[in-house]
Amino acid sequence: MQEIIFQLTAKDDRYACALADKIIAESRETDEWYEYFEAFASLLNHPKSLVRNRALCILAANARWDAQDRFDAIFDAYLAHVTDEKPITARQCIKALSQIGLAKPQYIPKIKACFRSADLSKYKDSMRPLIEKDMAETERILTAPGE
Repeated sequence: MQEIIFQLTAKDDRYACALADKIIAESRETDEWYEYFEAFASLLNHPKSLVRNRALCILAANARWDAQDRFDAIFDAYLAHVTDEKPITARQCIKALSQIGLAKPQYIPKIKACFRSADLSKYKDSMRPLIEKDMAETERILTAPGE
């Protein structure tokens, strides 16, 4: 487990990003990475935003395998990244929430409530509309027809 964390936080961002992409792709097909859920979750508050991005996306890709409801313990920490200090990380989180909501529909009301209460005033005027657009798109994906 420590080796995975070391690799995902490596100084060589290209290598770490390629590994994250591999984990995400494989997680779409199999639950082999789910056993490292806690390791990935431990990276949610990493000081480096690129590492947080990787963790958010890897966790979202593994939501479909979460029969043990491990997400329950970290979901509030995950949602905190909707307003991450880095707007790119906020956008990654918001987009990944559609995958989580589709895999775990019980989270949809909480996701929507988080979006409604999110204070986006700290973001530059150039980023705020993009974040709002991402929220609207994720909400559209998570809203069943007729709702």
